[in-house]
Amino acid sequence: MPPRKEYGSKRTSGALLHFRPSVSATTVRRHSIVVPSVLTFAVIVASGGLLLMIEKGMLNGVQTPPPRANGKKLEYRLRSSGAASDVESQIVQEIRNRTIKSMCGQRNTPHSVWTLSPLQRKTLLQHILVNDKHRFLYCYVPKVACSNWKRVLKVLSGALANVDVKGKMDHRSDLVFLADFSPEEISHRLRHYFKFMFVREPMARLLSAYRNKFGEIEAYQRKYGAEIIRRYRKGYAKDKKIAGNDVSFTEFVRYLLDEDPERMNEHWMPIYNLCQPCALQYDFIGSYETLERDAAFVLESVGAPQHVRFPERQTWYKPVTKETLHYYLCTVPQKFLKELLPKYILDFSLFGYPLPNTTNEYCKP
Repeated sequence: MPPRKEYGSKRTSGALLHFRPSVSATTVRRHSIVVPSVLTFAVIVASGGLLLMIEKGMLNGVQTPPPRANGKKLEYRLRSSGAASDVESQIVQEIRNRTIKSMCGQRNTPHSVWTLSPLQRKTLLQHILVNDKHRFLYCYVPKVACSNWKRVLKVLSGALANVDVKGKMDHRSDLVFLADFSPEEISHRLRHYFKFMFVREPMARLLSAYRNKFGEIEAYQRKYGAEIIRRYRKGYAKDKKIAGNDVSFTEFVRYLLDEDPERMNEHWMPIYNLCQPCALQYDFIGSYETLERDAAFVLESVGAPQHVRFPERQTWYKPVTKETLHYYLCTVPQKFLKELLPKYILDFSLFGYPLPNTTNEYCKP
């Protein structure tokens, strides 16, 4: 573990991305639950009709922006992209930044880590990984390539020889969490380190968690799957011999409806609650959908050695395609999906993801 008292000089801004969302210094603690209708209205007003654009599908064909570095061309680890793609990407990034700035400037939103509730702050600090050598903070989001990012951090710290070392990922050992530090040490790193996170389309992330945890991980099947079946499947309320390995996606959605977002398991907790983008001003917010490009930019920004690269996806990885997501969402009654979306509305609106179309016409075979 790196020494905690040797801070060194502040990183110069020349190598950093200046897409940092501005946050009003006068904002106060956000309530845990926001009335969806009020929230939707606030987003529409604040972001110039972002939700209207989302609902009409105006952003469907637009991808997350490529990283920029103060006008400098990035050649390190990056592949060139076309001019049209660059323009579209910059538009989406501008929408994302304006939305975050406007939403985080609303009343009842936190303006710093220290104005969060104790539970909110604990969750955030437990999800921020620290690298003192390269002076960065990474808020990890489960099901958004966080295992591969943890491999990168272990290579940078010397715990792994390279990102291709085989073996099960230990999500705790050889990693330094911001929660391990004193308030003074935390504040120093928040002020002076490069801060980044990665986001993903909210429903695709949920589906990825569902298929992985309830289809492959026995511990989750026993702990969560069995309880979900007892709650939501008729005739199983008192069955103590349930394996929990056949939870339907609809049952999973019903379970999420009854859960407090601030107390959810990290694999399906909203990204907003995990990383608090209003309380913490991130220097870069990358996207899972453009992972290779955005990861390369982050490695460039933190000054990672040339030989350190972001890992390729494993051969066994099962991607969530548009067709797969469409199939699963259309198996869920619309009334449940309409109740579920408000729980993840900040993930959709802040990060510019289109709301899913689950109308009867769309779901026709």
